[in-house]
Amino acid sequence: IAFLDILINEINKIRALFYQIISNNVNRGTSPGPRHSLPMAKKNSNIHILIVDDDLSIRNTMQEYIRNAGYASLTASTAEEALDLLKKNKFAVVVTDIRLPGMGGLELTKVIKQDNGADVIVVTGYSDDYSYEEAINVGASDFVIKPVRLEELLLRLRRVLKERQLGMERTRMMEKLQKLAITDGLTKLYNSRSFYTQLELEVDRFNRYKHPLSLLLLDIDNFKEYNDSFGHLEGDKVLVRFSQIIKDCLRANDSAYRYGGEEFTVILPETTGAEAKTVAQRIRASLEAEKYTPVPGKVARITISIGVTQCYPKEELSTFIRRADKAMYLSKQNGRNRVSVLLAEPHVKSKLKA
Repeated sequence: IAFLDILINEINKIRALFYQIISNNVNRGTSPGPRHSLPMAKKNSNIHILIVDDDLSIRNTMQEYIRNAGYASLTASTAEEALDLLKKNKFAVVVTDIRLPGMGGLELTKVIKQDNGADVIVVTGYSDDYSYEEAINVGASDFVIKPVRLEELLLRLRRVLKERQLGMERTRMMEKLQKLAITDGLTKLYNSRSFYTQLELEVDRFNRYKHPLSLLLLDIDNFKEYNDSFGHLEGDKVLVRFSQIIKDCLRANDSAYRYGGEEFTVILPETTGAEAKTVAQRIRASLEAEKYTPVPGKVARITISIGVTQCYPKEELSTFIRRADKAMYLSKQNGRNRVSVLLAEPHVKSKLKA
């Protein structure tokens, strides 16, 4: 077995030296034939490939060939050196031999898949000792048997890169779909589904840490009449602008939601009812100061009615929301364009104290 290992290594060295000579000839302008004549493709130069092999001639030959295909490339002689390069550079693919001094190629693959986003192509001259399944199970994207035909390696590299790109596109698409699922398409605020999810989390945090939590419920005054007079497109402009006003009035850890139609909610963590009233007044005044021109020569103003409440320990989520809704209707009943604060009813407070 030892003799066979030595023989295989020597064959690999001879093959690598052969390809090195071919590559040198290509660089001097003497083409050995169309199979190795690879023009530089600048469009791939932002894609970085790392080659890991303890044989210098194999490293250099692979690097030369991959660079001639238009990819940026670095090399490492050990897994430890490769890991150091991976910390300092962003590689799309790592091509590694299985047998390396120190940490082996399969162990390197495991570490890369755990701590780095690169794909891995595993190369081995010992097909009897290592299997395709073994390499794939530790996270490799492909498995190549030595002696490596450079054309085949390049084809496999391109396939891995294409699959990598498709995977990234799928991830981006899923992220976009997830965002659409929790975001209102018109205002770009979070939607009501997201509101209930986040409020539940904030109430749970409030009950655990006893930090204050307040809620605003906002309803645009006479919005139906505005829509009927000027059309839904003009009404949409009001909703979009009002959404921006809300965001401009909030801190980073506050969150705003389109609750439905012309109704909005705002969750204010770490905020008492009195502080929440100040935020609500700032939103109300900012909207009142806005001027709209739904038709030429016609200036319109929009106002808002806001309800404010503060969360109390162990109360139901629905009770908390209903109280904010009642506070908002108090603003409507008292003439609109105002902020009303409604805290827990006395019997609720006494119940909680008991």
